[in-house]
Amino acid sequence: MYDTTKKLYGNRHKPERPVKNKEGKVITNIKEQQNRWVEHFKELLNRPAPLNPPNIEAAPTDLATDVGSTTIEEISMAIRQIKSGKAAGPDNIPAGH
Repeated sequence: MYDTTKKLYGNRHKPERPVKNKEGKVITNIKEQQNRWVEHFKELLNRPAPLNPPNIEAAPTDLATDVGSTTIEEISMAIRQIKSGKAAGPDNIPAGH
């Protein structure tokens, strides 16, 4: 169904949202837009560390995990529990196969 819809309507893109400078004016020049994005992410990602960081204890890493090998019965049960009529994944293989 997705393929049919895509063929009928084609690749329609949402209209792009305008890039604005700090004063709220729309930037039309591509290079200026790129520079504004660089500026935005530098401000967003290069903040100083907090003065009082929270004291978070590390989770224990020696958790007991007993993972045995998977049986054919477990795989069969998992396949039976998959809902039919769902779209195929990126490999284009539907769940029922």
